[in-house]
Amino acid sequence: MGKTILRRLISTVIVLIGVSIMAFALVRLGGGDPARLMLPETATDEEVEIMRDRMGLNDPLPTQYLTYMKGVVTGDLGYSYNFKMDVATLIKNRLPYTAKLAVVVMILSILISIPLGVVAGVHKGTGVDIFATFFALLGQSLSPVWLGLLLILLFGVTWHILPTQGADSWKNLIMPAICLAFQFSSLATRMTRSGMVDVLQEDYITATRARGVSNREINVKYAFKNALLPVVTVIGSQLGSMLAGSLVIESLFGWPGLGQLTITAINARDFQLVQSCLLFSAFIFVACNLIVDILYTFIDKRVKFA
Repeated sequence: MGKTILRRLISTVIVLIGVSIMAFALVRLGGGDPARLMLPETATDEEVEIMRDRMGLNDPLPTQYLTYMKGVVTGDLGYSYNFKMDVATLIKNRLPYTAKLAVVVMILSILISIPLGVVAGVHKGTGVDIFATFFALLGQSLSPVWLGLLLILLFGVTWHILPTQGADSWKNLIMPAICLAFQFSSLATRMTRSGMVDVLQEDYITATRARGVSNREINVKYAFKNALLPVVTVIGSQLGSMLAGSLVIESLFGWPGLGQLTITAINARDFQLVQSCLLFSAFIFVACNLIVDILYTFIDKRVKFA
């Protein structure tokens, strides 16, 4: 397994290099002069040229890219002239907020989706199954942005129960967590329910039931374990996305995480910060997928990590 993991790590590095090249190219193809945007409107051409030299914008593009990647390898992600601080420090300061939101969303979603999906799959065609199917369809069709605006209107503006912006207390976490958890839990519920229905129709389940094994043991020990693979895939990909930053939801609720930081960097044409946010997001996403691949071998011994 060690050699296989090493191959996956090498492929991860290749993916990250590709992402870095794309981010580098897209930022510079976006138009506008970052040096001029960083300065007041009254800045002279000479002051703009000095800023371009300081930011390394006058160097050839390959030189700029290699300089940036050299800094990435050594932990130097550049300097944000918009925030007046190192990019690495900015990401380090914002990451705990995004991680806190992601963990709360993940716990809430798992507590809702796994039991509901299992029960719906075991009792197919019953009222619980109908409710789970409706919940899954509603969550997948309802936009988190629309749900967020509705929550703000009701709980923030009309009833004044919850704060709508910032991260001053645990109350600020409730509405963004609900928006993200509602969509994610509906997807996980559908995957869990479909997995349980498919597994319970397998021949080995029928044979196990014929040997007199109780339904509870069949559902927990055999069916649920084998239905877990697609659910783990969903959890891993969604966790990676949330840790990378939920751009719209964080901006909507003023949650100071990586998502809001990325939006601010894009609007300010802070290309060093944009590049680093995209690269860091890709790293988180690829790392979560790698962890999911490794977990497969422990969940299902039939799966070979190759």
